[in-house]
Amino acid sequence: MFPLDTLAAYLAATLLVVLAPGPDNILAISRGLSQGRTAAALSSIGAGLGIMCHTLAATLGLTLVIQTSPLAFWAIKIVGAAYLLWLGWKALTSRNLVSFEPAARQPLPRVFATGLLSNVLNPKPGLFVLAFIPQFVSASRGPVAGQMLGYGAIFAVLTALIFTLLGSSAARLSRWLSVRPRAAQTLNVGAGLAFIASGVSILALGRRR
Repeated sequence: MFPLDTLAAYLAATLLVVLAPGPDNILAISRGLSQGRTAAALSSIGAGLGIMCHTLAATLGLTLVIQTSPLAFWAIKIVGAAYLLWLGWKALTSRNLVSFEPAARQPLPRVFATGLLSNVLNPKPGLFVLAFIPQFVSASRGPVAGQMLGYGAIFAVLTALIFTLLGSSAARLSRWLSVRPRAAQTLNVGAGLAFIASGVSILALGRRR
């Protein structure tokens, strides 16, 4: 179902996409800095499951409906942008996205939910999956739905693994940053601005047929 040359090209393209800076890997890195490897892994797994949700939606045609229906597209876009803008505003005002205070540690279920929702509520991954994965799918190689889900699962697993590695690597810096409050504040400001920029970019996202 997955020829080696096609799979190699897909893996290379997917790695570039996963490594590109975005709100999901910023979350994983922030949780690694603040709460360690377990929190980073849970945030990363949430992002990976978000990719699978988008893949399932694209496979069932829901993403296409959102893309072609103005009302559905705007509803999803506004909800997703509002969530990212809220995360950015919270990081800028509370300055506790990256924090080493025990009181600022988030419950692990909340860490997972935030990682999942930041991906699921963002329409960009859904539209990307719809445009990206079908380029590697061929009806001559078997059921299209199975191929879509298979490629989506690879995307999701790579997302979870790479984000976990990034977050775990960041966790090693936590001791160094814990005695440098200005550096932690700079990270909070940077992360907050990145979330706000992502939210604004979603608001500017146009509907393409």
